[in-house]
Amino acid sequence: MAEQARTRVSAYGLVTREDHLLLTRLSEASPVFLPGLWHLPGGGIDPGEQPQETLARELYEETGLEVLDARLVDARSYTAHRLGVRWHLVGLFYRVDLMPGTPRVVETDGSTAEVRWMARSGLTRSMLSPAAIDGLDMLDR
Repeated sequence: MAEQARTRVSAYGLVTREDHLLLTRLSEASPVFLPGLWHLPGGGIDPGEQPQETLARELYEETGLEVLDARLVDARSYTAHRLGVRWHLVGLFYRVDLMPGTPRVVETDGSTAEVRWMARSGLTRSMLSPAAIDGLDMLDR
């Protein structure tokens, strides 16, 4: 019998400040993408939750900052295999404005190991998750 793919829909934030992008480093608890990669803040939509509610919740858990405004930019689909699970992931990408503050990871034992403003000029594809690569491309369009 063929292995069933699990589907997950996630909401991701494209948060910029001057020439920097707010990114999170994936921890060992990351269910879909490889730990250690830099990723966009955001995550999976819980049953009954609206995408923008997810975005606000996840951004707070991963950055400690509150969403002021979010505008849907695009969507992408991914496949991945991690920890014995085959994934079909749909990512919803939002341009996000956050309340001022210093980013810090609020959620403990989650999929985020750290959060940091990173210069876009210093980012390489090998250090980014597939969703972060796509997000960076969206910002460059």
